[in-house]
Amino acid sequence: MNPRTPGPGADPGPVRRTADPEPPPVGGVLWSIAGDIRGLMSLPSALVLQVAHPAVGAGVDDHSVFRTDPWGRGERSLRSVMLWVYGGERAAEEGRRLRRLHRTIRGTDARGRRYHALTPAHYAWVHATGFPVQRHAQRYLGRPFTEAQERQLYAEWLRVGRILGIHDRDMPQTVEEFWPYYRKMLDEELEQNAVVEELVATDRPVPPPGGGPLPLRLLLRALWPVLLPPLARVRRFLTVGLMPPDARRALGLEWTERQERALRRFGLAVRTLVPLLPERLRYLPLAREARRAARRGAPGRAGRRTPGGARRAF
Repeated sequence: MNPRTPGPGADPGPVRRTADPEPPPVGGVLWSIAGDIRGLMSLPSALVLQVAHPAVGAGVDDHSVFRTDPWGRGERSLRSVMLWVYGGERAAEEGRRLRRLHRTIRGTDARGRRYHALTPAHYAWVHATGFPVQRHAQRYLGRPFTEAQERQLYAEWLRVGRILGIHDRDMPQTVEEFWPYYRKMLDEELEQNAVVEELVATDRPVPPPGGGPLPLRLLLRALWPVLLPPLARVRRFLTVGLMPPDARRALGLEWTERQERALRRFGLAVRTLVPLLPERLRYLPLAREARRAARRGAPGRAGRRTPGGARRAF
């Protein structure tokens, strides 16, 4: 018997738990942009890039409630993203919850290939899409990242990957390693499948939001046939426009010079007006709560403040 191994019935001593991965730092790049309302505009672009992977698209097609409960599905996804960045000690538990949720997501894609949501290459791609989309959207909705900020963003995004339970060996570890991986995915893996087409369509039925006071729900239900068409066009405009151009080309999504000029005008308005908003209007609830706690020096928030980061205006 190995002398280090307790014999039968012996007290093995306290169980040592592996430390939880650290969330992105307080005052870092993600801290500044993830909870900003402008971040809501780029999330659909990342989602479309995710489901363009055949395995991810098949999993969403087979198991997601995005058709029957799009608003609830979106709210739950957004809360999850906020916890990764602002959740402190709750971030790692949210990552574990997501992995438990995805354990049973498996099936066969449209080409007859087996898939499982937690296959490392599939899960890592879902995580990876956030970086190029955030980088591209920032050029329109805020000030473009400097090279140092871009590297910091990628380093913080790796932390998010670890929170999600992705091993370092399954994620490119530097920006220089990321871009060849990303281009290979665009060239060899992604496709415009049925879920992609549905997410950028302007003529698909979408139920009205189901939350809020009863009078508001009744009003939205009555006006929804009038409101839905322009909202669907705006959704497609932002989804396609805030997607990196090489990703648009890989998926065959049309984007005209006229649309590009309109997006630039829209971006100018957004990056001028949003920074003028008070914090209660500019940041989502979990982000506001975390920012207040950080200013108070409240315990329990994982991560260390990046010097000057909280004052950075992106």
